[in-house]
Order: sequence, then C-alpha cells, then structure tokens
Amino acid sequence: MKKFAAIFTLVMILALPVCAMAADTGKTEGVQASPEFYAKADFGVLKGKKLGITIQSLQNAYWAGVMTALGEILQAAGAEYTIVGCNDSSATQIAQIENFVSAGCDLIMVHPSDANAVEDACAEARNFGIKVMCWDDPMTNTDANWVLNNTYLGTEIGKLAGAFINEHYSAEKKAEVTVIGYPQTVILLERENGIKQGLEEVAAGKYEIVATTAAIEANLAQDAMETILQAHPDCKVVTGIGAGAMIGADEALQIATGGKIPEDMGVFTTDVTKQQLGQLADPTYPAKGIIGFEGSDEDTGRACASMFALILSDNVGAKNVFRAVAPITSENVQKIISGMK
Repeated sequence: MKKFAAIFTLVMILALPVCAMAADTGKTEGVQASPEFYAKADFGVLKGKKLGITIQSLQNAYWAGVMTALGEILQAAGAEYTIVGCNDSSATQIAQIENFVSAGCDLIMVHPSDANAVEDACAEARNFGIKVMCWDDPMTNTDANWVLNNTYLGTEIGKLAGAFINEHYSAEKKAEVTVIGYPQTVILLERENGIKQGLEEVAAGKYEIVATTAAIEANLAQDAMETILQAHPDCKVVTGIGAGAMIGADEALQIATGGKIPEDMGVFTTDVTKQQLGQLADPTYPAKGIIGFEGSDEDTGRACASMFALILSDNVGAKNVFRAVAPITSENVQKIISGMK
C-alpha cells in the first residue's frame, strides 16, 4: 500500500534523466554523482522491498513535485513505500523512523529536520539490519548520504548573477544587489555566504549589496523585497537561497515595473519548482537563472530511486554521494519544464 500525506496521481515513468549536470562540487570525501554513477543502479532490486521515507515537509512545492515523481518511479519498480512529512518536527520524525522500523522496512530515507536529533533513531534502525539513507546532511548513522556542497551551490548562484552583472553594469555604474538568505539554518547560511563569494569572484567592483534579508517563503520574500525597493528603488539584481526568494522577489519586481522588465534586472536562486520555471520562461518576470540539481522532478526522483537501488545492493562505493549542479536559464528551461510534476 502506498501512502502519502497528500494525494498524488501515479503514472509509470520510464524515461532516463533528461540532463546531465556539472561535476565538481569542491568536496574530496565521497563520490561525485554523474549519469554513469546512477546507471549502475538495477531497479530490479526494488521489487517487493519496503521503503520508508520521511521528509521535512510535503507542503513545500519542490518536495511535493519530487516526491510525486519518486512515488511514480517506485511504483513502476514494484516497491512498497510510505512517504510522510514531519512538518519540521524532530520529535515527529523520530516517531516516523521508529514506525518504519516496526513495520519492517528494508530501507529508510530521512530528510532530517535536525540531523543530530535523528542520529540515534537511525542507528537503532541499522541495528535491525535496515539500510538508512540521508538526503541533505552528512550524517554518521547511515549507509549513505546524498548531499550538496551548499557553499559551492551558493557560489554558483553568485557566479551566475555575477556574469549577468558583468554584462549590464560596470565600475562606474554598479549594480545594486539584494541577497535573500536564511541564516537560521546552517546549510542555508552556507549558501548565502557562497552567493557572496561567487559575486565577488566574478563581478568584483561592479556591484554593491544594498540589502540582505531572511526569507524562505515566497510571501515573506515578496514583502521584504517591496520594503527594500522603497529604500533602494534602483535595486535590480536579486540573489537568494531558494525557490521562495525567486518567486517572491519576482512578484515584487514585476509589480514595481508593471511587467516591463528592463534588460539589467535579474533574479538568481536555486531549487526547481514549476512556478520558478514558469517565471523564468515568462519575459514579464525578472527571473534570469536557477542553479538546479539533477534537472526536473522526474530527473531528481529517478536519481533518488537509483540511490535506493545502489544502497540495497551495497553498490554505492562511498559514504557521501555529492549531487551535481548546473544552471537553468531561458536556453534550457523548456526541457526542464517537460519533466516537472
């Protein structure tokens, strides 16, 4: 029986990932994911396996899309699975892991609300012979961690924005830049610091950061950007740590310009949601670039299922598997949209 915290339509996915991402993450301990790495996975080992998946939230658009795609792929492979959100509660997530252990799962995947808080629960699962995978954090009590180098990810966002600044601005006419971060979360602070590093590497002397603000949700990012524009009406470049930053800043800037976006206005973030991609494809929004992961929802879902298969067959080859990243721009956005849920 397949269970969700939301209702999803299930269809069979047979396509291979539609795009290959860049290689270097700046990390040395672990293996770099690539199409060749994922190709080692035999989805036949998933048939009849019981999988428990707990993530921070199913209300987030990115996670909802990816989990829909993952569920479709697991169903096609003949796996039995449960996908739940913990609503960013460690206590809830620990209870979910314990339930997966009691249910006799073969593999548990955790996207932790707090990695340290779930270490003991994951250790107990492994004591029962259950394979454990972590999505996002280099945990200790796991068989494999599927992780990002978040400083590197942020640097790539900053470099993409920096290239745009070089095209439209100069030392005499500096770009006014806003950085939308979320320093309350360690990995998002790493992204924010990486953005600043990337900007400086590529566009030193051609920009000034006139505002920094903290926001994850789109409505809060929009409110923050509207306030920033009151103090800095010439701020035309926005960088951010996630989907909410792009969606919210896009809305604020579109309202401010009446949809007449000047060539020197651009928004650059990460995450890959349908709304972001739609705005990137729409010239009445200032979205100019996203640093994506595997590609579309289908690409990420298939890569995650590949990780499950590799872990179950003891064929990962390293504790940490570093996900690759690459830009999504107007040049390839339609290809990514075709694989979204």
